[in-house]
Amino acid sequence: MPISDYLEAAVLNHVLRGVTYTPPAARCVALYTSNPTDADTGTEVSGGGYARQSVTFAAPAGGAVQNTADIVFPTATAAWGTITHVGIRDAVTGGNLLFYGSLSTPKTIGVGDTFKLPVGQLVCRLD
Repeated sequence: MPISDYLEAAVLNHVLRGVTYTPPAARCVALYTSNPTDADTGTEVSGGGYARQSVTFAAPAGGAVQNTADIVFPTATAAWGTITHVGIRDAVTGGNLLFYGSLSTPKTIGVGDTFKLPVGQLVCRLD
């Protein structure tokens, strides 16, 4: 998954300039109907019962981490549109985009549908 401009600056400042970076207290998965981009300019789903979901990651292996439990979003009470991307953010609402990526197969969410990312399907890698 690509890393956001926000997190790039935080990591570079922390590692190479000694500027303190405090890890986020929350890590939440957000769904998007357009590419969030490094600059955090995408369209996040809103309304219709949508809420970001918390995520927990396993210890790094091979330069990557992956989710340790299914990430299940609430049942849509209105159409959410076609989900094309996911992002990892540092807050339940607002906050900063950390990582983001496109879905291999976009998924249209209508009334009564749910969206789920199974264990191990959300992978963040630093190369």
